[in-house]
Amino acid sequence: MKQHFKAPWGTGLKWISLFSTLFLGPMCLAALAIAYVNASSLLALLICLVPWLIVVPAACYAVRGYTLDANILRIHRLLWDTVIPISGLKYALTMPEAMSGSIRIYGNGGFYSITGHYWNRRLGHYRAYVNDWKRPVVLIFHERNTIVLSPDDPEDFVEAVKAAVTPP
Repeated sequence: MKQHFKAPWGTGLKWISLFSTLFLGPMCLAALAIAYVNASSLLALLICLVPWLIVVPAACYAVRGYTLDANILRIHRLLWDTVIPISGLKYALTMPEAMSGSIRIYGNGGFYSITGHYWNRRLGHYRAYVNDWKRPVVLIFHERNTIVLSPDDPEDFVEAVKAAVTPP
């Protein structure tokens, strides 16, 4: 059974990321123009840093894939893995409308990924590690927050999660 799953970007994430990146790019050009006109290199430096302070952290937190080991889910990021124990799993299921009506409590709403703390009426509070909100998998635990993911093959992922959880 497949143990590694990709996290492909959905169409919405591609568009949000593209437009956000294109919006931030001209800030550096504006900084260069300001520096040229006003001879103020400190102001230009500060303006040039703003896009980098937004883009670099967002890229680092982007979800690149998921790997299942015995009782462990690894969420691959750009520079590290987020490790989540999956012992105590109550349900693993595909839920196409899992994220609809969600309110972001804290996190990233679509700049290279959809990650962070969210809430909706259906799931309550949950953590999202999503790139495509049209293919969510929901992991519901006995004593922890629910987790929403978006692997490339949701049905296979659910089966792999069930197989990876060792009964207590």
